[in-house]
Amino acid sequence: MRLPRLSPRAYRRITLVALFAQVFITISGAAVRLTGSGLGCSDWPTCEEDQLVAPLEYHAMIEFVNRTVTGFVSVAVILAVLGSLVRTPRRRDLTWLSLGLVAGVIGQIILGGLTVLFELHPPFVIAHFLVSMVLIWNAFVLHERSKYAQAPALPVVPRNVRVLSRIIVIIAALTLFTGTIVTGTGPHGGDETVPRLSFDIGSVVRLHSVTVWVFLALTIAALFALHRSGAPVNVDRRAKYLVAAILVQGTIGYVQYFNGVPPGLVLLHVLGSVIVWISALAFDLSLVARPVESDATESLSTTS
Repeated sequence: MRLPRLSPRAYRRITLVALFAQVFITISGAAVRLTGSGLGCSDWPTCEEDQLVAPLEYHAMIEFVNRTVTGFVSVAVILAVLGSLVRTPRRRDLTWLSLGLVAGVIGQIILGGLTVLFELHPPFVIAHFLVSMVLIWNAFVLHERSKYAQAPALPVVPRNVRVLSRIIVIIAALTLFTGTIVTGTGPHGGDETVPRLSFDIGSVVRLHSVTVWVFLALTIAALFALHRSGAPVNVDRRAKYLVAAILVQGTIGYVQYFNGVPPGLVLLHVLGSVIVWISALAFDLSLVARPVESDATESLSTTS
């Protein structure tokens, strides 16, 4: 029995859906926390000890809907794996990246259960969010790699810029981490009864702010280095997008802090953190070039 074939263009669409799914469940998870619905379902994998489906109550339904979104994410990830197996030409790197999403989603399901069973203890909530960022990284790299042929990567900028870019990604990850410490110390824990980290909120906010300023300074330095080296237009554009994303995100952060961290602005800040993270990854990946793999190229290779 002959397996169906999937063109590179069609597979790119599947990977885009997988990336969107990871972003969507990250935002929906933040919405659960910000509405105080983290313990709307106090058991796992059932909503309550004797109920699989949540009762028609506000907090319970919000938490249950977020759990249901996991099904959509799982389907998107399964399609990414199956698509990599029937894609023509088949690519081992894409298969391994898609399997990484499977492992991550399974880990998130287990971690989500532990988060509920340990009643939203901050370290579990922090880990839950950070693993989401790892999954977004995985999904974004899979989507980007699916655009190009499997060929050696050719640098398009000097080595010092590439090293600086890797440092920027590390600082971006550190910024995400310090942001979770602020979240674990602040008022929005997902339920009024959950414990909070015993740090001084002003101190952790300042620490997070310092990492953001370092992040911005390094990105601006990279932008000047690109101008001096005559980098390709798309690389310069992605660097500018990253600078703009950091500035907008920083502005939202300061506004939310000085206005008592209202849930709506916090949710917007979480979305901004995802956008900044993807922008940093996009900039880093743009510093090397590979030939684009088109459907026409694939057709020629299969008929020759």
